Amino acid sequence: MNHGPGFIDESGAGGEGDPVFGGGSGGNGEPPIRVLIVDDHPIVRGGLFALFDGDPGFVVVGQAEDGAQAVERAPALGADVILMDLRMPKMGGVEAIRRLRERLPQVKVLVLTTFDSDADVLPAVEAGATGYLLKDAPRHELVRAVRAAYRGEAVLAPSVARILLGRVRAPAPSESLTEREAKVLRLVAGGGTNREVAKRLFISEATVKTHLLHIYAKLGVRDRAAAVAEAYKRGLLA
Repeated sequence: MNHGPGFIDESGAGGEGDPVFGGGSGGNGEPPIRVLIVDDHPIVRGGLFALFDGDPGFVVVGQAEDGAQAVERAPALGADVILMDLRMPKMGGVEAIRRLRERLPQVKVLVLTTFDSDADVLPAVEAGATGYLLKDAPRHELVRAVRAAYRGEAVLAPSVARILLGRVRAPAPSESLTEREAKVLRLVAGGGTNREVAKRLFISEATVKTHLLHIYAKLGVRDRAAAVAEAYKRGLLA
């Protein structure tokens, strides 16, 4: 499905087609959210820059025209949220998301693309995208989505939410945890923090976070508590 860049020209308030947000709007008095824009089309980057640069709640810290540039520039730019297109030359969005999640797990990646097929949505979410919107989203929804992603809340276009809901409802083959992932999960289940787990296993906290992201993806969950519950349900923890 191909959609035009709705954020360039304001559209009316949505209704049934509004994106699905994980929570409410942000509060006042917070520092501006630092945004990195990644898209291979200059007109799209320009429209996004104009939208966020004109809002005191945001600061655009940089732009990239492909995934490789995003991965290279992100560490020095200190972005809070990365707006990521999917289909780009040199390195696509999915691979960029995967590498960014490994190197900068605290950074939230919000996919903004024209494609909403299973083949696009599922790999992006599995790679670690915080949210997934289409480029026909009205400007106010896009702004709200970036704020939600900054808070770690999931925001999904309705068509994407339907795909993921269908995926959850469909029985999926069990994917086993590695020995190290199982150790991390057992320590988490025992109440260990990331720092405590890292100390016990002689690894860095960043590595613990990476293991947790892999565990979440394999178990089909979004947080520590759900991972522990699902592991007990599947008999991975006793």
